[in-house]
Amino acid sequence: MRIYSTLLFLVVVAHSSHAAVSPDVQAFVKQHCLSCHGESDEVEGEVDLNEFLARKEHSAESLGTLIEVIEHGEMPPDGEPRPVASKRDRVVEELKSIRHELLLKRTTLAATPIRRMNRFQYNNAVQDLFDLKCIVFTLPERTMRIHKGYFKPESGKMPDLVHVGNRPLGKSQMIEPRLAGVTAFPQDLRAENGFDNRGDHLSLSPLLLESFLRLGRSITESPDFTPQTCGIWRTFFAAPSVTDDRDLQSVVRERITTFLSRAFRRPATPSEIDRYSRFTLAAITSGEEFTSAMRATAAAVIASPKFLYLADAKTVHSNDFALASRLSFFLWGSIPDETLFDLAAKHELSQPDVLAEQVDRMLLDPRVKRFCDSFPGQWLQLDRLISSTPNRERFPDFYFAKYRSSMHMMLEPLLLFETVLIEDQSILQFIDSDFSYRSELLDGIYYRGKRVAKKPPTMLPFRRVEITDRRQGGLITNAAVMTMTSGTERTKPITRGSWLATVIFNRPPEPPPADVPPLPEEPAEGEENQTLRERLAKHREHTSCAGCHQGIDPLGFALENYGPTGKWRDQDENGNDIDMAGRLFDRRDFANVEEFKDAVLAEKDRFARGFASHLLSFSLARALDAGDDLALDAIVSQTKETDYRLKSIVKAVVLSDPFSGAGR
Repeated sequence: MRIYSTLLFLVVVAHSSHAAVSPDVQAFVKQHCLSCHGESDEVEGEVDLNEFLARKEHSAESLGTLIEVIEHGEMPPDGEPRPVASKRDRVVEELKSIRHELLLKRTTLAATPIRRMNRFQYNNAVQDLFDLKCIVFTLPERTMRIHKGYFKPESGKMPDLVHVGNRPLGKSQMIEPRLAGVTAFPQDLRAENGFDNRGDHLSLSPLLLESFLRLGRSITESPDFTPQTCGIWRTFFAAPSVTDDRDLQSVVRERITTFLSRAFRRPATPSEIDRYSRFTLAAITSGEEFTSAMRATAAAVIASPKFLYLADAKTVHSNDFALASRLSFFLWGSIPDETLFDLAAKHELSQPDVLAEQVDRMLLDPRVKRFCDSFPGQWLQLDRLISSTPNRERFPDFYFAKYRSSMHMMLEPLLLFETVLIEDQSILQFIDSDFSYRSELLDGIYYRGKRVAKKPPTMLPFRRVEITDRRQGGLITNAAVMTMTSGTERTKPITRGSWLATVIFNRPPEPPPADVPPLPEEPAEGEENQTLRERLAKHREHTSCAGCHQGIDPLGFALENYGPTGKWRDQDENGNDIDMAGRLFDRRDFANVEEFKDAVLAEKDRFARGFASHLLSFSLARALDAGDDLALDAIVSQTKETDYRLKSIVKAVVLSDPFSGAGR
């Protein structure tokens, strides 16, 4: 279906910068597209490409869509004559060249809407603002918990043995030092195929604003908010030794100036300082104790929209303070520290060499754990694993006591991500790693027949293991992904293929048509002995499904040897031999999982671009558009020289035009 909906976009979109396509491209469209999209009264997907051929000018957006469906082998669909590879590549290169010229003429980038902190960021920002020695409230979205302090990015090395806990399925992991009497506001949901920091998803209703006012007071009035837990107590909350009102006013004003500037992430204005100082002094004059008055002031500040909201993308192009905030919320999920603030004040942070140095520094700081707690889990959509419940009778090994093996599964890809980041390895490890971290229980999942004592989920030891069997290793074949993309009874190749298309290549398929029912869990009468591939072949016969399935099915069936809980199998539940052979992007054949990984690695530029686009979208807190493509081209080109090391990609994202505003 992607072919039809995206081509519809192709023929109707318009833009101020246009270019014409060559006769060769027109001939390609006539030969390979018009039979379905223009030669009869009823065109497929309501897309008449005669309109495309008649148009003398085309926009960068429309050309990008045409490039995608041709380059990824989605057009023409199966059953139609296939274009010669050399001709297809020439057409794609011409379209890319034209589109590149169009994008170079653009002088503006998409703006990120002004946006509220999400719950994860709010917790971190309040903790850093007050220099708290505990968390504000428990964050269920922080999936993996550290034990015994293994996370040390400054060392450049992950230990061979780590101890971790899992929040979603192990409630004991939610017992941690926090402020008593503080209740978190509701968790912000992820955008579809996106992240939970998206500006267009983070609204502030009157009801939520009221809750922020109550939340601020509950934080500063918590019985655990004391000189022992609050690092700025002496410099902000403690009563000063003053002899007259003039000295008191001076102290209050000085303290509030510093606090407001840190909370608002830029120098406080005179009017803001006056307003909060008058409020504080009025409370003290009316008989309030100094510390109590400062508590009330601090509560008001952290409920202010100027604290809760982050500036939009336009501001970052002319304001080093906004750039500092963007950088700190990207890598630390929180407000800038003193170093970033001072560099912004001197207008030095926007200098590329200074900015690059700060990225290096921040990636070695323990606060980068917050990046590891937010980006990889959302990128990989691991929250889906929480609701995975394979049939207990058919998959008894998945369960032990009242627990599920998924609590172990979820930690493996997260530990892989942390290791690649801390050790600055190539992101290609995400496709085919030569190591992993495994608990004893996970070893039992990957190696059939191994008897493992299933212990309650408390502090789980994970050991670094060498991966020599390429059927294992990486993200695309790990047990977590295999389980969360299966149903309760069987594997779901379409779901797996959709996950791979979305997560690995950042090309999420369109939702299925409303008039096409899902494939039943159980086979229909007469289909009992058919393979899943045979059953799905009938599903693909629906005209509006063929295009999407052409791109999804080879990805999904490539993983069919992995059962619903990730265990390797050579035959399906009916005793049929697994047929996982396929063709990636209509150009790379594979007959087994190892060859499939080789095919993906042969397309490593596509994977690197997909990963970079996820990372750039997360850093900008918005969806990407055509205007960001030049930046993605540059990121992939620059990091190719480092074999796509993760830190080099992060740095390239920060130094890119959309993030830093350089050159605009």
